[in-house]
Amino acid sequence: MTRLAVIDFETTGISPEQGARATEVAIVLLEHGRVVDRFQSLMNAGVRIPSFITQLTGISNAMIAEAPPAAQVMAEASRFVGSLPMVAHNAAFDRKFWVAELALAGLDAPQAYACTVLLSRRLFPHAPSHKLGLLIDHLGLPRAGRAHRALADAEMAASLLARMQDELRRQWQLEASPALLMALQRCSKAAVPGWLRQQQACAPVQTRQAAVLGAV
Repeated sequence: MTRLAVIDFETTGISPEQGARATEVAIVLLEHGRVVDRFQSLMNAGVRIPSFITQLTGISNAMIAEAPPAAQVMAEASRFVGSLPMVAHNAAFDRKFWVAELALAGLDAPQAYACTVLLSRRLFPHAPSHKLGLLIDHLGLPRAGRAHRALADAEMAASLLARMQDELRRQWQLEASPALLMALQRCSKAAVPGWLRQQQACAPVQTRQAAVLGAV
């Protein structure tokens, strides 16, 4: 499976366990390093947005009052993603809201998640920061719009993921399958070069050849 769903939430707080709810979701589908589709929506979860969150995101209570119900948006988002593996920058945060909001809508969340924070720490260990915007700037990738809006952040996370996939192809002749990405993020940083050499040695010849061609 080569298609990945890169997701970002804007929320009223840091944790659904503490009563925080999602206010916006965006999903970017990435295939062979290219964005092939997008989904974005504000959502009304029936809770007020604190003023400091409005200052951070630009999402106001008036905007949310006009948005569709959270359960409706999450049902649409779930259909959009289907069974695709998912990716997020700081995936522990986004996965909590994906699971919690789907549960409130009566839906399951079976997806595995890869995290571009963990992956960037392994592939770009000398970057001065692994915050999304600063990492995008460090790698010379384009900013997609206002930070802390779901679609802009999902677009930048997708751009970062494509850059990491390209790095794996060019330097290691490896196709960045979801399974490889999820194994790589669990690898200790010190062990990454040896682990990648092992994966390179074990990869079928046709896979290495496809990776080389894709890097040209």
